[in-house]
Amino acid sequence: MEPLISVALRDGKRVYHPGDTLTCEYQIDGVARDEIQAIEASVLWHTEGKGDEDLGVHYFERHTVGEVNGGDLRALRRLETRLPNSPLSYLGVVVKIRWCVRVRVFLRRGKDVVVQHPFQLGDVPAVVLEQVEQEE
Repeated sequence: MEPLISVALRDGKRVYHPGDTLTCEYQIDGVARDEIQAIEASVLWHTEGKGDEDLGVHYFERHTVGEVNGGDLRALRRLETRLPNSPLSYLGVVVKIRWCVRVRVFLRRGKDVVVQHPFQLGDVPAVVLEQVEQEE
């Protein structure tokens, strides 16, 4: 059975500005305690589009069974980080820069399950190409 991974931005915002504090809560359900080996949570950006795709990790935390009292990694957790000045979210025609909170659960049988919760850093407007009418 696949674990259910819940991720929620605490203040419910979707748009943040550089220097804002992002607070996120995440929890694992629907799987037995002894099936989870580790959990990783990160705040990162990645590019999409033409050319090589880039990825940058702004915040990272990892929890393993051995470091948690009782060995239960399913409990509600909170991460908090101050967001950087760049790169800002950008929805261009050729390239896009997207931010997200990513939670990855590593299961004992060698499988991992990932959930991403997107958000926007900055308020750069999306690029819209206007179609130019050609004269005949």
